[in-house]
Amino acid sequence: MTIDKSLKRKGRLARLRSVMTRDERITQMQTDERWADGTSPFGLPKLRVVRLVVGKKKKKKAAGEDKKDDKKKAAKKK
Repeated sequence: MTIDKSLKRKGRLARLRSVMTRDERITQMQTDERWADGTSPFGLPKLRVVRLVVGKKKKKKAAGEDKKDDKKKAAKKK
């Protein structure tokens, strides 16, 4: 039985998963040089999932605002 289109959520698989499959863990361990050939694929250690945080971009200041900020900083230093 399949799910009706109205019940599906957009971007369901686009979010970050907190669990890695066995194959993903083995490839991660190979890149970290922690995997030796001939090792049993069962009982693998847990691996940290790296999460990237996307921050907001800072607004650019106008030329006039920069001069005002410079004057304020100079006044505080005195």
